[in-house]
Amino acid sequence: MTFVAAAEAPQRNTGQIKLYDQEAAFAGMRKAGQVSAACLDMLVGEVREGVTTGRIDDLAREFVLDHGALPACVGYRGYRHTVCTSLNHTVCHGIPGDRVLRSGDILNIDVTVIVDGWHGDTSRMYGVGDVPRKARRLMDITYEAMMRGLAAIKPGATLGDLGHAIQSYAEGERCSVVREFCGHGLGRVFHDAPNILHFGKPGQGEILKPGMMFTVEPMLNLGSPAVKVLGDGWTAVTKDKSLSAQYEHSIGVTESGIEIFTKSPGGLDQPHALLPG
Repeated sequence: MTFVAAAEAPQRNTGQIKLYDQEAAFAGMRKAGQVSAACLDMLVGEVREGVTTGRIDDLAREFVLDHGALPACVGYRGYRHTVCTSLNHTVCHGIPGDRVLRSGDILNIDVTVIVDGWHGDTSRMYGVGDVPRKARRLMDITYEAMMRGLAAIKPGATLGDLGHAIQSYAEGERCSVVREFCGHGLGRVFHDAPNILHFGKPGQGEILKPGMMFTVEPMLNLGSPAVKVLGDGWTAVTKDKSLSAQYEHSIGVTESGIEIFTKSPGGLDQPHALLPG
């Protein structure tokens, strides 16, 4: 896989890894990332018993539009919603609808916005009511796995180092890492090169360089890593119906490490931690 200066590359996925300007491009990504993160902050008080996932989607769309952004997922490959709402054993790409949130549910909300052509992509786990200890533990492990992956990113490290940091921690905590879905390059293109695997071996894969921008978004299951996609063509669930969790940040590689574009403005990166008990 080759690298190319983003300014010289077409605005589509060519299979090349784009290297972005760390001043102008990072500023654009910072702005987009903060809108998407603020949207998830706003939803903290809305994820509660009796609310439908469709209502969550409506609130997100209103917020995004009110903040001068566009919902990137609306119309993307035929998708019609602003967010994905993935409940319990849904791994990712859950479709908002009439499902009413119940006490004990865990919910991933994934939102991507476009601001001035830049994409801000992030997701978090939310708990509803009295969440079982095993579900809370899964969410905590998934968040920590993401953060360990982020800590492994620096110029000269490899994508295998990143994946290994996530996999070794998750499996050490008796959780499995989903293989079928991964992170991706991001910028003016929604899904770009390279693919960011959440498993791997140290020293393998592409070498990380300043100016790369991508998502890190591990999906961990309490049971088997195997998933299947339902007949709607979107919703991915665990084959064994075990609980699944996911967190996601969009980042840029700097000269010394990373900048996280999608950190919560209100310090609510783990909203389930606000639940009592």
